[in-house]
Amino acid sequence: MLLDWTVILSWALYGVLILNVLFALAVIFAERRDVGATWAWLLVLFFLPILGFIIYLFLGRQLKKDNFYNLSVEERSFHSLQVETQIEQIRKQDPLLELPLLEKYEQLIEMNLRSAKSLVSVHNQSMILHDGEQKFKELMQDIRQAETEINIQYYIIQRDALGQALLKELIERAKAGVKVRLLYDAVGSRSLRHSDFKELIANEGEVRVFFPPTLGLINFKLNNRNHRKVVIIDGKIGYVGGFNVGTEYLGLVDKFGYWRDTHLRVEGDVVYHLQHRFILDWNYSGHRDHDPENTFCFARHEIQDQSPMQIVTSGPNSDTEHLKNMMVKMIMSAKHRVIIQTPYFIPDTSFMDACKMALLAGIQMDIMIPGKPDHPFVMWASLSFLGELLDYGANVYMYDDGFLHAKTLVVDDEIATVGTTNLDARSFRLNFEVNAVIYDERVALELVSLFESDTAVCRKYTAEDYESRKWTVRLREGVSRLLSPIL
Repeated sequence: MLLDWTVILSWALYGVLILNVLFALAVIFAERRDVGATWAWLLVLFFLPILGFIIYLFLGRQLKKDNFYNLSVEERSFHSLQVETQIEQIRKQDPLLELPLLEKYEQLIEMNLRSAKSLVSVHNQSMILHDGEQKFKELMQDIRQAETEINIQYYIIQRDALGQALLKELIERAKAGVKVRLLYDAVGSRSLRHSDFKELIANEGEVRVFFPPTLGLINFKLNNRNHRKVVIIDGKIGYVGGFNVGTEYLGLVDKFGYWRDTHLRVEGDVVYHLQHRFILDWNYSGHRDHDPENTFCFARHEIQDQSPMQIVTSGPNSDTEHLKNMMVKMIMSAKHRVIIQTPYFIPDTSFMDACKMALLAGIQMDIMIPGKPDHPFVMWASLSFLGELLDYGANVYMYDDGFLHAKTLVVDDEIATVGTTNLDARSFRLNFEVNAVIYDERVALELVSLFESDTAVCRKYTAEDYESRKWTVRLREGVSRLLSPIL
């Protein structure tokens, strides 16, 4: 009997080894993915037999990419025609796009057009919102004044006082006949229940969930999250940036303290492009190509200000990391200075190389991250990458006045990007993200001013600080960096 159990155990171990080899081959050959992520998953599969595969099922599988949003041939052709038309306008210096910064950053604009089909809009104006109370005061006021339609999408909506206040405002507008559509991510807003929206739905409001669990229990798309935060009101006003919905974003949670973030309130033609992005996510979440009952408001904009913008999106449904490539191109375009604010700094090799080349070329690079992290592994990995850049002359600041969640990049005090994208593999490859690129010196200078104000509550992290860290910190950094492709 002892021999029998030994044989059975041996065959079971052989079976596990064979399964692990098959799973590893699937990771290597069946899916095209970043080399770093491939090695990270191979380590997980080999060191955690069977359990590693279960983890891979939930966190590692890639999405189907071909026509993810099920657009018709006509729709794809129309949008491609718009992109090609704008490229021709830029190249031929069409008077409609003949502005100094558009000419200067023509290559960046064309890359965004070709890669992410991000059309340029010229007549816009924007307000930078950097404080939670300021942001939600503006948003609530705009919602109260909505006349026809509110389209609202957040990664996180908490069931707390702010979440309830927002829902109450949406219900009031729905009762007044305004069409309300609410979209939230299943993972980010996992505390929400269908019953939370009973009154909104009873008043003709609509609620959808992005990547809901199968049968309400198991979510095999756990690792692919819709991290976008977008609001469009009456087709005239748009919001995009880092703030989610919850009292922590008002600075009312002791764990984080003051919450420093960056959001944009925009008006003008750019709102149409935010609306288009919302429509794609909304229709996909309805599990149907189109719903003729759901008309969307495309208002005529009367903004005369010239503040050119592009709305650039990216996600695991694309083979190209549009947003990462956009930021790399921005850094490589710099002549004097690059400013970065991010809660997580875990870039890949291409992003790090862009930073190093800029620093070697004499570009000033200022990077700010939170001094108090929300995820320790992420913090340790961030310090590992920042330590490298310190050797190249980067200035690194640790924000100590609460938690820094802003996601901004400014080049030469002229152009900037603000949005939902963190500087890590999750945002570059796994999440659905959206950023606005603004070709406007006024906006760029305001973001620079905010950055410089923030340095007053920062401590500068130096090469000496990095070199003097304890061996236990070095060990944690090494492990965290090894796992960084899948953090």
